[in-house]
Amino acid sequence: MGRHYQEEIHTILAQYYAKKTGDSDTTYGCYSLHDVSLLFRLLRQQGYDVSPEVFNNFKGENGKFRGELRQDITGLLELYEAKQLSFEGEKILDEAEDFSTKLLHRYSADCKNRTFANRIITRLTHPCHKTITRLTEKNFLTDFGTANNGWEKPLKELAEVDFLVGKSVYQEELLQVSKWWDGLGLTRELKLARNQPLKWYTWSMAILINDIRLSKQRIELTKSIAFIYLIDDIFDLYGTPDELAIFTEAVDKWDYAAIDKLPEYMKMSYKALLDTINEIARMIFEKHGHNPINTLKETWASLCKAFLVEGKWFADGEYLPSAEEYLSNGKVSSGVHVVLVHLFYILGFGGTHNQGAILLEQNSTLISSVAAILRLSDDFGNAKDEQQNGKDGSYIEYYMRDNHGVSFKQAREHVINMIASEWKLLNKECFDVNHYSPTLSFYREACLNLARMVPLMYSYDDNQKLPILEEYVDLMLLKPKSSEHHMHI
Repeated sequence: MGRHYQEEIHTILAQYYAKKTGDSDTTYGCYSLHDVSLLFRLLRQQGYDVSPEVFNNFKGENGKFRGELRQDITGLLELYEAKQLSFEGEKILDEAEDFSTKLLHRYSADCKNRTFANRIITRLTHPCHKTITRLTEKNFLTDFGTANNGWEKPLKELAEVDFLVGKSVYQEELLQVSKWWDGLGLTRELKLARNQPLKWYTWSMAILINDIRLSKQRIELTKSIAFIYLIDDIFDLYGTPDELAIFTEAVDKWDYAAIDKLPEYMKMSYKALLDTINEIARMIFEKHGHNPINTLKETWASLCKAFLVEGKWFADGEYLPSAEEYLSNGKVSSGVHVVLVHLFYILGFGGTHNQGAILLEQNSTLISSVAAILRLSDDFGNAKDEQQNGKDGSYIEYYMRDNHGVSFKQAREHVINMIASEWKLLNKECFDVNHYSPTLSFYREACLNLARMVPLMYSYDDNQKLPILEEYVDLMLLKPKSSEHHMHI
């Protein structure tokens, strides 16, 4: 709901932040653990210069968090939430996470009120900063229950109306995406390729969920995502090494004349790729006055070259990359760079070619961190899409090979720490006062949304299904539609 009150939120936070200089207390006029933690989180995510040293006020003489805080469950929850916006090197926030997590897990296990205990577990598993809050509106509305008094009732009513309006828009967009994809007819040609417009649109819906008005942008972004999956399937399930090299060369040339050199089964897909991306570039030119086709086609060439490298590694097994080499290439083959560069221009950023290149370079660390989070999370579960039969590598596998004696458990713990470090880098790029940019804040929030979707997209259960994602998609896109519209995720 916050997007409806951005000016009011900014005004209130500015008033609190002003107390930094007018109040000797470094907690901006707040004193409880709950309030200080909440304010720290809200100020930091708005780009204010806030120091985690404010939490030293809750430590005793021994340098550890004071014992009485162990009973402050709501305060501990907010402390845990505040930690999610930490930067690299902020040791006190790492201590805060360790302190709050252990106590909250212990409390939730012993708590007789299972409803409250489950809410704690949900917050620990899906903290606000790393969750797309609109996808958890069901929890928000449930928490309010049958609110009938004061500000709760109108807020709940507004949330329900807002949710239903958004849902109708998303359902219409999904219908348009499905019609476009069916019209291409590519899966009739490539029967083993994934046919998942619902899943592809879910990515775009989540990335641009903060502005209901961006229907055209969500639809166009979904088209680029669809081709990432399609090309991945061509490399993974269809092409021989020689055929894939020819396809990669054709994408690099970005020339319709190259169709004649392709195998028959690749021709339709190649033409559809060029048609779709050229049309997206034309749309951007008509709306914003600059044509980014040269930059866009470079991302597709890089993606195919990364796929080709992986194909050679996994096909013959003669050369095994180091974990570092695998991850460097894997960040490109994740497709994140393609998505976020297309998103950058679809949202109207870029201006001249030089301006676009400079801004993208300034955001290269952000894009790299999102890509690393996706690639490592994908490998972490060692889960393959239920429709995939190709060969894939794994960072964990290569890390264990590079570091003899490291157990599988230790390797997984290493990956968890790597993902946490990438989140810290991502936070710094988005919220550090030296990097914060009001102009690019919406784009960076969209990048964060992509990272936030990763756990939902790769949290496979023992049956190789995605029950949490399916629940959210069912809530946002399918109900009360007939179940016949349900597709595999």
